Amino acid sequence: MKPVRKARDSASLVMAEPNAPPVYNGKYADELRATANAMVAPGKGLLACDESTGTVGKRLESIGLENNEDNRRTWRNLLFTTEGIGQYISGAILYEETLYQNDPNGKPFVDVLNANGIIPGIKVDRGLQPLVGGGEGENWCTGLDDLAERAGKYYAQGARFAKWRTALKIDVAKGTPTDLAIDVAAQDLARYARICQENGLVPIVEPEILIDGTHDIATTARIQERVLGTVYNKLRDNGVFLEGSLLKPSMTVPGVECPDKSDPACIAKMTVRTLDRSLPSAMPGVTFLSGGISEEDSSIYLNEINKLDRKGAFGLTFSYSRALQSSCIKIWSGKAENYKKAQDQLLARAKANSEASLGKYVPGSQPSIEESLFVKNYVY
Repeated sequence: MKPVRKARDSASLVMAEPNAPPVYNGKYADELRATANAMVAPGKGLLACDESTGTVGKRLESIGLENNEDNRRTWRNLLFTTEGIGQYISGAILYEETLYQNDPNGKPFVDVLNANGIIPGIKVDRGLQPLVGGGEGENWCTGLDDLAERAGKYYAQGARFAKWRTALKIDVAKGTPTDLAIDVAAQDLARYARICQENGLVPIVEPEILIDGTHDIATTARIQERVLGTVYNKLRDNGVFLEGSLLKPSMTVPGVECPDKSDPACIAKMTVRTLDRSLPSAMPGVTFLSGGISEEDSSIYLNEINKLDRKGAFGLTFSYSRALQSSCIKIWSGKAENYKKAQDQLLARAKANSEASLGKYVPGSQPSIEESLFVKNYVY
């Protein structure tokens, strides 16, 4: 007689199957726990500078620079050598090129980061591909086939954490995200996480809910609960050591084209409720992505989130790319005379987000070139 299957519940966290593998407890377990806790230390967050060669190239070209290795090196060096950045940034997510790259003086970037008290990390997914059998426009994320081999090499090079991003899009009319897309995303994230832990890398689990669309915030919350519940079921089923992992979710916001934009207090309330309903207490921290939200709004939303009481003891901080770098790169504009001004701008936004992660940010107290950072169907 077959066992009776329980109906799905988007907000529930069903126990792992009885024959699930043991939770990872190998030689890296203590190190994984320590690294994860250091990454979400109070007042600190992550600098995401793991854009692909093509994506960072578009940003360089927008300020009149050619997309070549020297210019990419110079840009990343500007970020990493900002004086005082280690006060607010605990880790930096790197693209593979950067992990193996030296600074303009020949010093490995890994050593530059470590000298500033910043833990090097690495983006390990290989990008999105169309999901056969899924809904219109749905994708799955590639890169599992050789991840174990790569992860060991990344650890040897000095990386101590990893990131895997998959993206889900809400379109109520088209019925997305489909069950298939959610299940594939969750299983792939879980396989990635376990493989990384076996090789000494803290996995950042990133099931991004894109802000494209006309849906309201209640719809986002409902679907995000379903997604996160499925992800954590799969993490358990794969024996992932939750104490040595982190989550990088979207904030719970309405679609960018929704008439009801929701104020920061509402966004904070819905985000905290979603996490409290979905996350296990063993997980040490959440590092929110900005996902096209402006620099200032990203800080304001994070600040409002951290002012609220919540059931979960996990830290709530930031892992921003555009919301840390946008004004910085515009101020730099590829000109040597603007180098220090650009670094000052990065430091200002890092400080703003540090304060926001403690619920102490005063809106407008740090400079920003205020604008929407939304890019439709954004890819790395």
